[in-house]
Amino acid sequence: MKEQTIMMTRHSNSSSGGNNQVVMDIDESAAAAAAREGGRGGGAGVVVGGLSPLSETLWKDTINNSYSHGGLTIGDVSARLTWKDLTVMVTLSNGETQNVLQDLTGYAEPGSFTALMGPSGSGKSTLLDALSSRLAANAFLSGTILLNGRKTKLSFGTAAYVTQDDNLIGTLTVRETIRYSAQLRLPDKLSRSDKRALVESTIMEMGLQDCADTVIGNWHLRGISGGEKRRVSIALEILMRPRLLFLDEPTSGLDSASAFFVTQTLRGLSRDGRTVIASIHQPSSDVFELFDRLYLLSGGKTVYFGQASEAYEARLLSFINNATQKNIRLTVPFRLTVYYLLHYVCSQNTRLLLITLCYMQFFAQAGFPCPPLRNPSDHFLRCINSDFDKVKVTLKGSMKLQFELSDDPLEKITTAEAIRTLTDFYRTSQYCYSAKEKVNEISEVKGTVLDSGGSQASFLMQAFTLTKRSFINMSRDFGYYWLRLVIYVVVTICIGTIYLDVGTSYNSILARGACASFVFGFVTFMSIGGFPSFVEDMKVFQRERLNGHYGVTAFVISNTISAMPFLIMITFISGTICYFMVRLHPGFEHYLFFVLCLYASVTVVESLMMAIASIVPNFLMGIIIGAGIQGIFMLVSGYFRLPNDIPKPVWRYPMSYISFHFWALQGQYQNDLRGLFFDNDPPSLIKIPGEYILEYVFQIDVNRSKWIDLSVLFSMIVIYRIIFFIVIKISEDVTPWIRGCIARRRMQQKHMNGNQTTTVAVAPYSLTHSPSLRTYVDDRSSNHQTSKSRLRS
Repeated sequence: MKEQTIMMTRHSNSSSGGNNQVVMDIDESAAAAAAREGGRGGGAGVVVGGLSPLSETLWKDTINNSYSHGGLTIGDVSARLTWKDLTVMVTLSNGETQNVLQDLTGYAEPGSFTALMGPSGSGKSTLLDALSSRLAANAFLSGTILLNGRKTKLSFGTAAYVTQDDNLIGTLTVRETIRYSAQLRLPDKLSRSDKRALVESTIMEMGLQDCADTVIGNWHLRGISGGEKRRVSIALEILMRPRLLFLDEPTSGLDSASAFFVTQTLRGLSRDGRTVIASIHQPSSDVFELFDRLYLLSGGKTVYFGQASEAYEARLLSFINNATQKNIRLTVPFRLTVYYLLHYVCSQNTRLLLITLCYMQFFAQAGFPCPPLRNPSDHFLRCINSDFDKVKVTLKGSMKLQFELSDDPLEKITTAEAIRTLTDFYRTSQYCYSAKEKVNEISEVKGTVLDSGGSQASFLMQAFTLTKRSFINMSRDFGYYWLRLVIYVVVTICIGTIYLDVGTSYNSILARGACASFVFGFVTFMSIGGFPSFVEDMKVFQRERLNGHYGVTAFVISNTISAMPFLIMITFISGTICYFMVRLHPGFEHYLFFVLCLYASVTVVESLMMAIASIVPNFLMGIIIGAGIQGIFMLVSGYFRLPNDIPKPVWRYPMSYISFHFWALQGQYQNDLRGLFFDNDPPSLIKIPGEYILEYVFQIDVNRSKWIDLSVLFSMIVIYRIIFFIVIKISEDVTPWIRGCIARRRMQQKHMNGNQTTTVAVAPYSLTHSPSLRTYVDDRSSNHQTSKSRLRS
């Protein structure tokens, strides 16, 4: 995509009373130069300071609003990230500490694609988490991380993080998924046509136009491929045009073609002036050639870090030096000709080959040359992956290894020795020296403070969009409510046939009680079947919440509202079938109370299971926990054991009053029995009034209105939803803080007991634990206000 360098200057307009005005000029020559650099495929070293027209759409208004009162000249909104002497230490359960990352130094510039490579457990994901402020609560960070030369935390709109798991709503199409995400985050003042244009341009940019109207896919809907899902996840995060993009193993689980397409897309995103950093586990040779920079890790230490521009120069100098050693005279015109051919004539594949040769040259100089016809990335990982030692031991007695001679140095030493040799060689190489010099150079330049503010949509727009999206998902997912509707209808028909026209005989007294107990006990119990869908919703929420798409309040409200029509439909249909087949107490008021009580009970179970889903992400464990809680509630409901016979400590007070089954049965017994007269045994005796049965058989307080019982059920719905909200906030704010405190205490106790002399060095920017989202947003807002006040002064 063609780049434009936008130069913003500020001057006073005397004709308008001295008001400041922002003038935007486009430097075409700079844009052409940037386009040439991007077209050469050597995005590293190219400082893409401006924005493409697509990216300018969102950042222009933000910059104008942020600096409308200052006297600052703005011409660069790119992201230059540096990290120096970065060390991450984690505390184990026994108080021991372990360095996951150790003294890492590197940088990432706009217009470049930096790949983090290494075997499993090398620290790739930890480095991404450290750079994006997503470390776990038991992780302690030391070192310096700078964004545009400033110690600042990454805001939601400035940096985006694409996780390894594609947590998407399977019933939505690709276009719908991106459109709803745009409505959740784009400002309300942006017109609908502009939002639609931005969505379509994002689809085109990610190469999703062929599958734009295809559903994502779930357990019963066939959808798009794995590579297309990964590109959809990336598209959702680049909607706000972040200048810094983190990706955790974007090619994991994909075939070679899909992995190449995804990596090629990421390379194209970097050419839009973005800074792209991704962890790659095992790239193919084609994928490997798309990297601008390679950061090779093993055991949390740097094995190699190099950039494409250095590769050009290093390979060129190596060619000239080798020729000089062989007494081949290279004239100055010849040297210039080679340089010209390398930078302006050679094809992209030739240049990428030279980059790969530079990587191979590093390993050859360190004593581990790449054998012929071997994928370079496989060779690099072969040198630093200790799992191959086990393979060598296993195959050592085979006939192939016994008679086959090999010049591979890795066959003569262990992987640990190879890693130690490579890390020591890197620390004294020109690559390490150049990286440190570049980090110091970038750190000295104080660039623009990037803060797009995350989601710019209003609360009402977020709540409306989430409600609409959730309603569409529930209506299209057969397993969410439609399957439960079928089961409810079948079960209530079974109830109706068993208790068909129960009547008012003496035996019908207990039959009515058993029918009500089954309906409000076991029928509502079936609502836990929707727990897997709740878990999927929570996964989508956690991904979107961590990237700042919307708030917790909007999610809870939208989830409650979107589920109401389906719950009303299920309970009224199944309740109507049961009511008229059993022929419960006649009258519209009694019918309305029955279906309302059933709706309230089912909704309480839904709210309870949503609260459990926010705590227990595993659907099997969640179903077991939910079933256990409801089983306890049914025991104290007043049917299996009469209320006065329930042991008062714990079970009667407070368990029976916490159980929604207790209030539902109390209300339904009154609704069904009050006003009726039942035959006595024998029938010749006086008829038994329903009030007598309520008070002396079912031990119900007849002085309390049934509508009070119903109001308690509706209040439980609100209470469980509030609990759902509180649990989410606790998991975001309180839990990380508690885990961090526990980790620090264990580390201090281990330090005191072991009489250790070393202390944990915590740099000014370091995090003692991952900050909660609330603290993160508060700090970001205060820092933003401070920067604006400084600009005004």
